[in-house]
Amino acid sequence: MKQILTGLLIILSVSMAAQDFSEWRGPNRTGVYNETGLLQKWPENGPELIWSVENLYKGYSSVSVANNTIYLTGINDTVDVLIAVELKGNIKWQTPYGRARIGAYPESRCTPTVENDRVYVSSGSGDVACLNALTGEIIWTVKASEKFEGTIGRWGLAESLLIIDNKVIYTPGGKKTTMVALDKTTGETIWMSESIDDNPSYSSPLLIEKDDKKLIISVTPNSIIGVSPANGEIVWNFDNRSYSGGRRKNQTNTPLYHDGRIYVTNGYNHKSVMLDLSENFKSVSLAWVDTVLDVHHGGVVYVDGYIYGANWINNGQGKWCCIEWESGKKQYETEWKTKGSIIYADGMLYCYEEKTGYIALVEATPDGFDVISSFNINLGTGPHWSHPVIKNGILYIRHMDALMAYSISSN
Repeated sequence: MKQILTGLLIILSVSMAAQDFSEWRGPNRTGVYNETGLLQKWPENGPELIWSVENLYKGYSSVSVANNTIYLTGINDTVDVLIAVELKGNIKWQTPYGRARIGAYPESRCTPTVENDRVYVSSGSGDVACLNALTGEIIWTVKASEKFEGTIGRWGLAESLLIIDNKVIYTPGGKKTTMVALDKTTGETIWMSESIDDNPSYSSPLLIEKDDKKLIISVTPNSIIGVSPANGEIVWNFDNRSYSGGRRKNQTNTPLYHDGRIYVTNGYNHKSVMLDLSENFKSVSLAWVDTVLDVHHGGVVYVDGYIYGANWINNGQGKWCCIEWESGKKQYETEWKTKGSIIYADGMLYCYEEKTGYIALVEATPDGFDVISSFNINLGTGPHWSHPVIKNGILYIRHMDALMAYSISSN
């Protein structure tokens, strides 16, 4: 009887783990984590460091947490590697899966997308792979950029793959197609969109859903597009050139969607735009333009009618901002360290500045940017470009070749 019960528990635990899903920027790619019971103030030296692991393969990717495992990517020589780490900080396995980008800043950027017992990743030179999430074995790979005659920008490719039903969405860009859907089980091509004759950006697409309607929102250097997940039809194409003009069109931020509106921002003094999406998802129109919050690559969050993020002054400087969702009106623009990435949970903003590695806990209010607590990340090397992640009361911080887990639960 004891053996039967043990077997049932094992089956149950595997079944529960197999229902896990985790991806770039958390639930629905919003940067908003549905966690409660978190510390509203940290100890003087920061929250408790539970564990850390160093000397990982280097990368700028964030982490995904599923199947009682932490997944991230890194570079080993000329190959991108998927790394799996136990919740206690021990490395489980490391699997090379695709060709890295060679040149300045070659480190991996793709955050793994985990669905059940499979992980989906792309590489800096345009390879797409599916791996077993429990063992690290490769299930299938596609040299997608080559196959679809895609283009690769100055900083390589950085897309975190989007899963929709039975499809893996990838954006090779180029003259043959703009976006493709691969069968998530086999890697075979399901559809290819038409080409808008533009390069891929450094951002990752977003799925929006309402009633029985679904639409993929993505950005290229010159356009914001809405794509049908059913057949790859580019339903609408918003010309973004007059707002994101100039020689540097390094679009890096996933669009933000809320209540029928789409917000798109990127740095270099480019203008941010808010688009009104039609009820049938078939068209967009310009709602307003903002010149305050031009986010370099740290993302934005929507909280209770306001957008929070850090703007671009130059590549080494930026301020922390809040603007109103409805109108784009500036609520504050405050100097603290420099620009960086931002996420939200349980009433608080988590702001991770990229230059010296300070993390601030800030109340999410349009009344002002007041740092309640802060601490410094002193492990790892290079710029602090990976976005923070929160899962089950644990704050995960990746700094190039180091990964740290902090307890931020109030229990």
